Amino acid sequence: MVASRLCQRALSVFKPSNRQWAPVSSSRCAPSRVTQRLAQPSRFSLITQNLDAFSSRPIARAKLLLDGILEESNRPDVIFLQEVASDVHTAILAHPKVREAFLVTDAQDQTSFEGVPFVNMTLLSSKRFAFDLEPQKEEGAAERGEKFGLGPVSRLALPSKYGRCALSVDIIPPAAPSTPAAAYRLVNVHLDSLGDTLPYRTEQLEILANLLREPGCAGGLIAGDFNAISSDDHALLDRNGLVDAWVALHGEEGPDGATWGVGVERDDGLRAGRLDKVAMLGVEAKDMETTRPPLIEVTKPAEDSDYIPCSDHHGLRLGFTV
Repeated sequence: MVASRLCQRALSVFKPSNRQWAPVSSSRCAPSRVTQRLAQPSRFSLITQNLDAFSSRPIARAKLLLDGILEESNRPDVIFLQEVASDVHTAILAHPKVREAFLVTDAQDQTSFEGVPFVNMTLLSSKRFAFDLEPQKEEGAAERGEKFGLGPVSRLALPSKYGRCALSVDIIPPAAPSTPAAAYRLVNVHLDSLGDTLPYRTEQLEILANLLREPGCAGGLIAGDFNAISSDDHALLDRNGLVDAWVALHGEEGPDGATWGVGVERDDGLRAGRLDKVAMLGVEAKDMETTRPPLIEVTKPAEDSDYIPCSDHHGLRLGFTV
């Protein structure tokens, strides 16, 4: 990665003993405790969701969205969030299910919020990824050995009108010490908004595609809010040798996969669009769907309450194999 624009970050786990978030190691040693690399591809699930930083009741909306995402029966392994404001970030860190089951980015400080109204946030299931604070229980050794290890966690500042960056986490397949595995890179993005920033998005996506091709990286995925509002935006994935997961599974003529402006009449002429995407290299999409945000009540003095979606974006749920 470009060192001058790179900021090393950390994943953290919640420790009930002192009720604090503690950073975990970003090293390649964790998965090497197994004797051989897994023979079959490993399947993961991902949800990406723009939280909508500017509508009313941001903390309550984020909590309601997370409550649905974190349902036990369908809980994802990887969660990408965009438009996470500082107070919402604090509320997410206090969410009981997040504390119980996930590693999170940027729990150690507020550095990432300096100079910007919101950031991206990544959550990884503690059941699927090995980390150094995990108790070394003899009966859990086999289960631990099948987990992916964790590599570096980084924020890469992008050329941007709005101070946008990419949040990258490397995950490492289990492998024998004699045959270290290449990492797969999970990149959480919120590209520049609006039509006049297409040149920025073009440069941003070229940089992001190159992240998946760096030495020691076997590929991965880029997911989040691409702000893809034009046909030129939709052509950027092909131009950079990336696979559009939605198109790979549903085709150009299948369901449109719109994630923004759905069911909304707008005065500016913009129509519902597939602004949110997952771009892949070296991983395989298995299933994918959009997720509709629930409604939340917004009270009005001396008037009937309004009910608004918890976000102006629908989410995306992807099943993929590595």
